[in-house]
Amino acid sequence: MALHDFDVIVVGAGHAGVEAALACARRGLDTAVFTISLDAVANMPCNPSVGGTGKGHLVFELDALGGEMGYCADCSTIQSRTLNTGKGAAVQSKRVQADRIAYSKRMKRVLENTPHLSLIQGEVCSILTETASGKKRVRGVIAAPGGEYRARAIILSSGTYLGGTTHVGEVRRNAGPDGILPAGELSTSLRENGVRLARFKTGTPPRVHRASIDFSRLERQDGEEHITPFSYRTDCARLNAIKQLPCYIVYTSGRTHQIIRDNLYRSPLYSGQIHGTGPRYCPSIEDKVVRFADKERHQLFVEPMGVDTEEIYLQGFSSSL
Repeated sequence: MALHDFDVIVVGAGHAGVEAALACARRGLDTAVFTISLDAVANMPCNPSVGGTGKGHLVFELDALGGEMGYCADCSTIQSRTLNTGKGAAVQSKRVQADRIAYSKRMKRVLENTPHLSLIQGEVCSILTETASGKKRVRGVIAAPGGEYRARAIILSSGTYLGGTTHVGEVRRNAGPDGILPAGELSTSLRENGVRLARFKTGTPPRVHRASIDFSRLERQDGEEHITPFSYRTDCARLNAIKQLPCYIVYTSGRTHQIIRDNLYRSPLYSGQIHGTGPRYCPSIEDKVVRFADKERHQLFVEPMGVDTEEIYLQGFSSSL
């Protein structure tokens, strides 16, 4: 088996894994970050947005601590808005719609060009431990392919890939985001090492083709005129010179709600197929129709996924149907 020595191994190259790996490498620690697919570095498989209510301030804080997310978001912005401008400053938050592909490509390039950092495509299958002076500690991982990689510390940021299962209506598969293979063996290793696992669930809306939308019937929502960047590194003049893409607002109807009610028995959320704790701020459209039965309509945001794609995202229409 191959043997490689690092100071730190980071498992997963999503938002958290990227920041963890960069923080370690920038401190001079020899760092390896593993991802199941190099095409999924800093992937945004749901809505390619950064910031927003409850999260926008965290992006500023990451930037203040030397993180990369804010600057990468600024570099791939296709629309910027400040939310809750009609309320007090304490609840206002910045949110950008990013170009999904541009964000991922740029973040991958940053990892590849950071000293002391090795970006490795492979699945971490197990955590290796050893006992010294009566104390159990990690000593590395087994990855496929590649064999054994040793490290003094391991950071797990495996996200939704860890034992991932997807539900698309009545079709259930073992998969990670965007059809990428899940991490199938690491869960077993964690349990064997005494780690208790719990399941979180998340939903995502279907995408629609731009050509299928009658934009004349939608309410247009343009970006703000003067963009405040997330990062102190960003050139404000360059950022404010970009051509922002519009988003739109539309509403569900009574017919939409009736279709959902008629098919609730087919929804994995209501048939018992899905077990886990859902996100606090993003209830599915099924939950909205059931829990808020008195509402005649629900607001949806029609948002572009990027500059070079016809995919449109329906924010607010998260569903297991």
